[in-house]
Amino acid sequence: MRMAVMAAGAVGGYFGGRMAAAGHEVTFIARGAHRDAIRRGGLRIESALGDLHLKDLNVADDPKRVGPVDVVLFAVKLWDTETAGEQTRALVGSNTRVITLQNGVDSVERLAPILGDDITIGGATYIVTTIAQPGVIRHTGARAEVRCGRLDRRPDAVLAGYVQQMKAANIEITLTDHMLLDIWKKFVLLSGTSGITASTRQPLGVIRDDADMRAFFYKLMHETIAVGRAAGVEFPPDFAAELDRWVASFRPTMDFAMIQPKLFAILSNWGQGSPGGSIVPSTPLCCCCDSVVADRGRMFRLLFLGRGRAG
Repeated sequence: MRMAVMAAGAVGGYFGGRMAAAGHEVTFIARGAHRDAIRRGGLRIESALGDLHLKDLNVADDPKRVGPVDVVLFAVKLWDTETAGEQTRALVGSNTRVITLQNGVDSVERLAPILGDDITIGGATYIVTTIAQPGVIRHTGARAEVRCGRLDRRPDAVLAGYVQQMKAANIEITLTDHMLLDIWKKFVLLSGTSGITASTRQPLGVIRDDADMRAFFYKLMHETIAVGRAAGVEFPPDFAAELDRWVASFRPTMDFAMIQPKLFAILSNWGQGSPGGSIVPSTPLCCCCDSVVADRGRMFRLLFLGRGRAG
């Protein structure tokens, strides 16, 4: 399989590295210090599932120099979707599948007009990774899972074949008929975890053990569920119990604050439009978290960077 990772950050670099280790032809689209480090010394992955040190990798900063591939792991930040999507055109051929591995719920909606409905595949990852330093990806925890599928639920034999090859490379990947639901399930969890940790500046262990913070945490997630239902998502009756299991499984020291800003931009601004023509529920708690973090950022810039105004 020919694969391109767009771009080779913590998530894309991890799964691309696993594919390269299994012998597949993987090109890592990267820039800056991370790109330079991979070119000099290879890519290191530190993980309880097995460390890797991959040398002599294909690294590029311009997709036009790569050409069409079989699979693109599209793992850029959500706010870079359109710009990166235009650049990804050079990687797309007649049988290419672009699997989105982004947070948020609208990446397929934004990417499909650029690349095409047949090409663009929804995806979600369940993994905690960071770039420990340029050229080094650190995976914490024992979970490294991908779920992918067409949002329209049409059968796709080409995609199914690619998924089988990824499974053979020891990647835990599932082809699902319920991708929209899976995307929203993850979004519900991230809206709560990122919102509560970013606004309180406390790790999840402290939040779980405090009755008031725990209650606020769950109210954040239920606001997101209400927005999802207004958008036509049918959450299963046992989803509340599933949330409980997820929350209980997180390490006490986990902090999702780095994910927060753009997730709440989605929720706090969604009331300006109506997904699917529906009436969107208000999200006062999500808006509150968004305001708290925004105010903290403005104060930081004022006190430490000498920019902006208080007030």
